[in-house]
Amino acid sequence: MMTHLLQRYSSELQKELSEILKYWMQYTPDEKYGGFYGKIDHANTIDETAPRGAVLNARILWSFAAAYNCTGNVQYLPLAHRAYKYINQYFIDTAAGGTFWSVNFKGEPADTKKQVYAIAFLLYAYSEYYQSTQLEDAKRRAIGLYHLIEQYSFDSHQTGYLEAFTRDWQPIGDLRLSSKDANEKKTMNTHLHILEAYTNLYRIWPDEKLHRSIVLLINNFTSHIIDKNTWHLNLFFNETWQVKSHIISYGHDIEAAWLLLEAAAVTGDASLIEDLKEIAVNLANAAIEGLDTDGGMWYEKDGDHLVKQKHWWPQAEAMIGFYNTWQITGNQQYLQHSVDSWEFIKKSIKATNGEWIWGLDEHNQPMQQEDKVGLWKCPYHNSRACMELFKRINTDL
Repeated sequence: MMTHLLQRYSSELQKELSEILKYWMQYTPDEKYGGFYGKIDHANTIDETAPRGAVLNARILWSFAAAYNCTGNVQYLPLAHRAYKYINQYFIDTAAGGTFWSVNFKGEPADTKKQVYAIAFLLYAYSEYYQSTQLEDAKRRAIGLYHLIEQYSFDSHQTGYLEAFTRDWQPIGDLRLSSKDANEKKTMNTHLHILEAYTNLYRIWPDEKLHRSIVLLINNFTSHIIDKNTWHLNLFFNETWQVKSHIISYGHDIEAAWLLLEAAAVTGDASLIEDLKEIAVNLANAAIEGLDTDGGMWYEKDGDHLVKQKHWWPQAEAMIGFYNTWQITGNQQYLQHSVDSWEFIKKSIKATNGEWIWGLDEHNQPMQQEDKVGLWKCPYHNSRACMELFKRINTDL
């Protein structure tokens, strides 16, 4: 029975990966200006003049490179090549280094600030693309971004990484990734995705200093970011790691549960790996608080106020995070949480005309005002969930 469940889960996810990437291949390439459109709405209406984000383009590059690496399907490589070429031509700041936050539809710089989160995602994508192509230029670019982050963003006094800078790496007043974020110098979100990027870089470049950076980042989580009383993540901090917010992000709790263990695994430190297994289980248990009876994961909680929206990405992360916890513990309830997340996605998040919708509102109605493609709506969370899970399932079978 268990074997049948896992085989069906794997088969459905392989099909879903194909459907997700088919949507991005069909709708997003811009044949006039190159690259990819910056915005497609809920009804699949393309905004040809929308700005284009570095995060979106880096995640497209990662998704198609990773899909080729995972499946061997050569149809995914042209989209990866397209993204790589466009990023290098338009997003890279050849004068000051790093990437612009956004360009306009013609590829001209729009928002030129240096957001470390975006640079980390580009590093992540370059590392994956190198695994697809063995292109030394991609590896060189990835290593260069690592050195850039360490040079400008790393806090050598308090450790951790500062959020953002002006185009020429000077202090900036508005550090926020988005309008909903607190304007603080350090965030959980940026640290999580620097760690994710460094983990992927280490797979192609097992450098001793990079190893130390990964271990130190893990220590930042265990010492500052994870609340050991609740096992939720603290989200925002000042420069000295003083907590500046008490919002709970259930999706990030469950995402960190497996990403932290993945980072520990590449270090090869058996003791650290065992410590992170225990932490992963605790984070997953905390994230269970965010599950509704329909299997969907709520967005966040701020004090006593529960935001009952169900965005697409926490559902994808719940699939991986709970499966990972089942692998650690053998407790089938975690596997059931993973499967329930997938069943919720099939029922409520998969769109009939392609891709996943942004999510459901507090009344469990589709959030039709939100995009299918945009600065934040990318193929990364959902394609990664499919790939990560069927790799794990095929190992377990």
